[in-house]
Amino acid sequence: MTQIVEIRRSDDPRDAIHRACHRLAEGDLVAFPTETVYLIACNPLNPVGMKNLIALQPQGRKSLLLKSCFELWDYVQRMPSHADKLSRRGWPGPLTIALDQSIIGGLFQDLGETARNALIAKDGTVSFRNSAQNVLLDVLKLCPVPLVACSEQTRQGFMPRGAAEVASQFGDQVAMIFDDGPCRYGEPSTVVRVDDDRWEIAEAGVVSDCTLKRLCSEIYIFVCTGNTCRSPMAEALFRKLLAEQLKCSDEELLDRGFNILSAGLSAGNGAPASREAVNLLAEDGIDLRNHESQPLTERLLLHADHVLTMTRSHRQTILSDYPDLADRVSLLSSDQSDIADPYGGGPRDYAECKTSIEQHLKKLIANLIPSNS
Repeated sequence: MTQIVEIRRSDDPRDAIHRACHRLAEGDLVAFPTETVYLIACNPLNPVGMKNLIALQPQGRKSLLLKSCFELWDYVQRMPSHADKLSRRGWPGPLTIALDQSIIGGLFQDLGETARNALIAKDGTVSFRNSAQNVLLDVLKLCPVPLVACSEQTRQGFMPRGAAEVASQFGDQVAMIFDDGPCRYGEPSTVVRVDDDRWEIAEAGVVSDCTLKRLCSEIYIFVCTGNTCRSPMAEALFRKLLAEQLKCSDEELLDRGFNILSAGLSAGNGAPASREAVNLLAEDGIDLRNHESQPLTERLLLHADHVLTMTRSHRQTILSDYPDLADRVSLLSSDQSDIADPYGGGPRDYAECKTSIEQHLKKLIANLIPSNS
């Protein structure tokens, strides 16, 4: 008989999570809520569990449920750039990433032949998903491997959005169902097929084409101390110079694949740019009056492709906490010199700071987009 656990009313949610892990290890199927629809999953190390899942749903794209974006690297021999961006920025969330089987490797080989074959879709891809639903993440943390989930798309449309529907549709085929109420979206995740230099929507879902384009953009973050002088000027000047080089407006940069931000290591939220910086950039037609400072958070660092610091000390501070980001964090200055902080100085100090920033930005853009492109 199917056991339904109302997770929000459970007296001991941890016990229910442990029981789910035990059932999965024994080869049973367990249904989990996600932000999109309810998914039925099994433990790929148990051949019985895999056979049960395949019998329940012979067709459709199966996916490997991961507990974080970092786990994807364990299953890919060569990570496509867009897959890296989408996993860092779109996960956890309603997004499934499908990668060609030719680049799948690592721990994938340990899942067992039945699981491996089931995970390879008709288009020759293997799909991965990292849901934001807490009970599923809690179970994944205790499981030795990711779980294999059924397809979100079915011949009738898509998987149920409520626990009662799961019980009605699949009955005793599912040993345990976690009931967390109706799913937030009630429609499948977007499946994105990613190759080396391109991506395309394989199955439409919650995440739109427009959102995917933004998730796949190049994110530049300029970093100083307080995010009121140097980094806001660098952000604004980079926008202006890059738009001129691309012959587009500032507003079109995001659509051209560039997302430009700034932050400070010791910044608070919402402070305006310094008056001197506002006045100086106004001479170039740049309006800094709406700038609001923000701290450099772990989330910003995780999302960024290029973190450009004003000083060597800024870079070292970041890398002391995040040494794995060494290839993404660099000095703005190409000669590895520091850009002096004009805070507390006069107009001449700000003018010299702006000139220095602008010179280094022009070199950056020249390398990024050759003038004959």
